[in-house]
Amino acid sequence: MPQNLDRFETLVRIVARLRAPDGCPWDRKQTHASLREHLLEEAYEVLEALDEGESEKLCEELGDLLLQIVLHAQIAAEAGDFRLGDVVRGINAKLIHRHPHVFGSSEAASVDEVLSNWEGLKKQERDSDVSMLDGISRQMPALAYAQSVQRRVARVGFDWESDDGAIDKLSEEVGEFRQAASQGEKAAEFGDLVFTLVNIARRLGIDLESALRETNERFYRRFAAMEKLCHQRGLNLIKLSLAEKDALWEEAKREIAGSGDGRGERT
Repeated sequence: MPQNLDRFETLVRIVARLRAPDGCPWDRKQTHASLREHLLEEAYEVLEALDEGESEKLCEELGDLLLQIVLHAQIAAEAGDFRLGDVVRGINAKLIHRHPHVFGSSEAASVDEVLSNWEGLKKQERDSDVSMLDGISRQMPALAYAQSVQRRVARVGFDWESDDGAIDKLSEEVGEFRQAASQGEKAAEFGDLVFTLVNIARRLGIDLESALRETNERFYRRFAAMEKLCHQRGLNLIKLSLAEKDALWEEAKREIAGSGDGRGERT
């Protein structure tokens, strides 16, 4: 029975044991490819715990995510590709190299200076013909990818001088969307519109993925409340007129706000 459960090396030994010839059939069967969906799922569960602000749940979900990392490292070690120590060594070296204002003689008095220096160091690490955007995974959700791209280019000064400039651009994109004739043009202009919204959110310090998840959750709670009201009153939601649905929606909003679970809802 494993001891010292609060030690990282205990987790490493447990995973190795699970992957051993006489270990767990499920764990032994896993590959980098088969674990992809589990890694993504665990990452989203960490985000959910962060959104909910529950430290106990966050602690548990971080453990599940850490397990995925150790599993991938164990699979790589068995194949002779790399070991967990290489992973740790690599990230330690990267952190030291990219923080010369902490571990070296450079200075950075503000967050903007830190980000500027960080991008300069990353540029030195890249080949001259490699874009600074190539380091951003295109497997990210589209909104998160857009926000990462915009953060990256803003570090080299490719940004609006003020929030007003970005908001004016939004008005421009709305106008172009309205003028779009074909479905293809509408799709392209709508993409530009969303991209501009992402940019405004970034400038205002709003994480768009989190904001949209919260809106989704608000909509879920309100619609579920509508369904509950219909069930209590013997109403068929499908057969209600749009005006009746709107009235029910407003009632559901008031009910949720009155229950103390409104979370500042105004949608």
